[in-house]
Amino acid sequence: MNTFRCEVIHRHAHTKARITRVTTPHGEFTTPVFMPVGTRAGVNNMTSLELQAAGSQIILGGNTYHMLCAPGMEVIERAGGMHPFMGWHGPMLTDSGGFQVFSLSKNKEICVIDEEGAHFTFPGSQRLIHMTPEMSIETQKIIGADIIMAFDQCTPDSGTRDEVQHIMTRTHRWLKQSVACHEAHPTSRYGATQALFGIVQGGTYEDLRCESADFVASMNTDGIAIGGETIGFDMQKTVEVVRWVRAFLPEHKPRYTMGVGMSPQDLLDVVAEGIDMFDCVAPTRNARHGALYCGTVVRDGHWLRFASDYEHARIQIKKACFADDLSPIMNDCACYTCQHYSRAYLHQLFKQKTNLFTALASIHNIHVLHDVCASMRALILDDF
Repeated sequence: MNTFRCEVIHRHAHTKARITRVTTPHGEFTTPVFMPVGTRAGVNNMTSLELQAAGSQIILGGNTYHMLCAPGMEVIERAGGMHPFMGWHGPMLTDSGGFQVFSLSKNKEICVIDEEGAHFTFPGSQRLIHMTPEMSIETQKIIGADIIMAFDQCTPDSGTRDEVQHIMTRTHRWLKQSVACHEAHPTSRYGATQALFGIVQGGTYEDLRCESADFVASMNTDGIAIGGETIGFDMQKTVEVVRWVRAFLPEHKPRYTMGVGMSPQDLLDVVAEGIDMFDCVAPTRNARHGALYCGTVVRDGHWLRFASDYEHARIQIKKACFADDLSPIMNDCACYTCQHYSRAYLHQLFKQKTNLFTALASIHNIHVLHDVCASMRALILDDF
């Protein structure tokens, strides 16, 4: 029995935004939803309880490439999968390793991509791995996430049209192989249903994006993701790509823009175009470097925007102007950090390079993105 379901429960009256309820073997989540990223089996400096308290409904827990490198699939399988291994018992998505392979392939001595998959060397060893679509899916079966991704090749923004088309065609072929492998073994190693998402490529070419979206939709995967280097990196182009492909996306399946979440405004922009799910490493990475989201979600016509007095909607806590500032990061923020600590305290922790700073900063940044999603859900319900 397939226990993965997606139900559209409300649509916004004035934009393409919507609320969906997604059911998985590890519980439900309601979109729009941001997924904190735990690439190496843990969201940086946050426990599972802290993630829940910050508002996390689903996480991206464990990247296929990184989990293969360490601790290895044998350890994950002995633990009973990624959920018990990392102590997260809610819904989880994992990615196929395609983006990491894309990054590694910039150095041909480390990784080479061919028609069959990717050949790479494990860091710090001479062990060679040939990552194929089948191996990626089988690895994700061991990880045991509720949502797994088809193996794809991420499209670089610098690619020529011929190169982009070649990558797209290869990704489509790999999707067929991923679907066949998943259909032959539809559950995780632990007997739970897993949903498979396909990934739209096509770079910055409208006709290729539409062709890719049409093909991915025809494969009848459980959800559709939109990938490529430009998604989440160039937000103006990201929104444009979503508009190009939206007509090809099935109404009753989740829509996922990969890597969106550098700024709170980015979430507002893609949801207005009909996107349901997104993930990004930026909130915890920004936190680690002292960049803390600061602003307010305000009504802007029929939709919302993240209003801020600060560049990129975040304060740089290292600046001397915060050394004596006893106010919280955001006055109206209900996160644990803002409820208990001042900018001055966080400034001091940052200057001391303490792990406590990174933990408190991560809690705040993750909470802000979840709060933005909650604001969108509330507006969609009010305008229904």
